Parts: sequence; C-alpha cells; structure tokens
Amino acid sequence: MNEARALKRERFTPLTYAMLAAALLLSMILCVCVGSVQIPFSDTVTAVWNALWGLPIPQNIAKNIILNVRLPRVLCVALSGAALSLCGAAMQGLLRNPLADGSTMGVSSGAALGAVIAMAAGFTLPGSGYGGIMVTAMAFAFGSLVMILSLAYALDRSLATSSIILIGVIFTMFISSVISLIITFASDHTRSLNFWTLGSFSGVNYDQAGILCAALAVCGGVILRFAPELNAFAVGEENARHIGVNVKKVKMSILVTVSVLIGVCVSISGTVSFVGLVMPHIARMLVGPNHSRLLPASLFAGAIFLLWADLTARTLLSPVELPIGVVTSLVGAVAFVIIFYRTRKAG
Repeated sequence: MNEARALKRERFTPLTYAMLAAALLLSMILCVCVGSVQIPFSDTVTAVWNALWGLPIPQNIAKNIILNVRLPRVLCVALSGAALSLCGAAMQGLLRNPLADGSTMGVSSGAALGAVIAMAAGFTLPGSGYGGIMVTAMAFAFGSLVMILSLAYALDRSLATSSIILIGVIFTMFISSVISLIITFASDHTRSLNFWTLGSFSGVNYDQAGILCAALAVCGGVILRFAPELNAFAVGEENARHIGVNVKKVKMSILVTVSVLIGVCVSISGTVSFVGLVMPHIARMLVGPNHSRLLPASLFAGAIFLLWADLTARTLLSPVELPIGVVTSLVGAVAFVIIFYRTRKAG
C-alpha cells in the first residue's frame, strides 16, 4: 500500500516541464557552441537558424563545424539520453525495482555483443553502412533479455526482481568477457572496437539522428501508452491483474519495445551505462512516481544528463576525447551504490 499512497503524492506543476524544456534547449545550444574550437553564440544561432529556413550561410569553418559535426552529434546525444532514460524508467516500473536498467539487466551488454560481432565480421545490409550493426544489436538485445528471464525463471519460479537483477549482472560480466575475446582476435579493429564499447558519438550523422528520432517516436509512444498499466504494477502484479490489466501482454510489449530501443541506441553510440539507472530517480524526485508524468520527465532528464556528459567527454582533456561511457559510469557507479544502500535500508 506504500506504493499506492506514493502515487497519490503530487509534486508536479506545469512549470516543471517548462523548466526541463528550457534546460534541454540551453544545454543543446551550449553543446553546439562549446568544443575544442570555440564558436561565438551569435554565429551558432545564425548558422542553425539560416539552415532551418534555407537562408544563405557564410562559407567558413564555423559553418562546417556547427552543421556537419556538432549539431548531428548533439541531436544523437539528446535522443539517446532520452531513449535510455525512458527505458530505465519503464523497466524500473515494470519490475518494481529501483536498480532495474538496460545496463544492470544485461540488455545493453547483449546489444553491444551483437554490434561488436557485426563490426568484427563486417556484416552490413545492402544500401546501409550501419544497418547490419543495428539489426544485430536489436536481435542480441532481445535474445539476451529472453535468456536472462529464462535463467531467472529456472532458478526462481516466482521471477523475483532480485533474481532477475542478479542474473543480469552475472550475464553482463560474461558478455564483457566474450566481447574482450572478440576484440583480442579482431586485431584490425581493436582500437575502434575498444573505444566504441565504452561509448562514443564521434562521427555520427543526420541519418543516424533520424533513425534515433523515429525509434524514439515509435517505441517511446508504445511505452508512454502503458503508463497507467505501470502505475497498476506499482501495487503488485496480482492487484494489476484484478483490475483488468493483461499482465503478460503488457510485460512482453514493454520488454520487446525496450530491447528494440536499447539496440538502436547501442548500435549508434556503443555502450553508455547508467543513464537509465540514474535519471529516472532524478525525474521521480521532480515529478513524483506517477508514470504518466515520470516517463516524459525521464525523457528530458536523460537528454540533459547525456548532453552534459558528452560535453565533459569532449572538453575535459581537449583535444583528446574521452569515451562518454567513462563519464556516465563514474557518475552512475556512485549513484548505484547510493540507490542500493537506500533500497536496502528502506527494505
């Protein structure tokens, strides 16, 4: 009943979304302006505005950097952060566990394994340089999720969330070893694969931003559609079943959608850990546990967080670029310990 009472607590005001939207817009503008080459704010706004409306843009280095390098990267970072955070919020609500996330459950690692295999083997789809990686990543993400749930069910017929999380962590360690083995033998791609497995948005383009946008629109729409059902899950699966929720259908729909969305993100940016673990908790602090408000807030929070993480990765040791997964893991590891401690203490 604590969950039911929690859902009734309101922390939401329309101003909250306005502030999140403003923070996201300012973060995107800052990330376009700041980098190894400093570009004045006025030049950035002029270049982007003229490009949107088809107006002439002065041919200079700033135009090339803004429109061909930074803007597609900022779009991909924001969309990936929003998608990963939304997936984390959905999984935490579905499994009723604050530690549930694509990275802690092994879904991200499975997607990374599929992408690494495709990259090492040179697998592509006709007409697309990265379509093969994307399809393989999505297939391995879903296969990993099925395997983790099957193993958890074999060990614990009740499918307790603690069992699922434990199997997910063990599976992640195993997959990491397999990826390291593949990288060892794929000597021609060792450097790029090593960098990619830690997360990187270097070299992304508008096509990939469009794919991320389409995936987030479709899969995100499905997840947002199930917000009332996720609220019902907060008071237990049996109670949700009693009020008419098709528990099996909702579970399968969310898990498949999350797998597809994580697979798309991993195929483009590599493994970016802890975004889906940390940011839903921040969003929950802002708007409360009602998923009708929590899921949209998680979209904003994840995008903002990953934009700042990417900016840190690009500028902290400029001109050397850090893998973005290093930044998110440093923040996420501390947050993971705090969340786990608070969960155990509350229990």
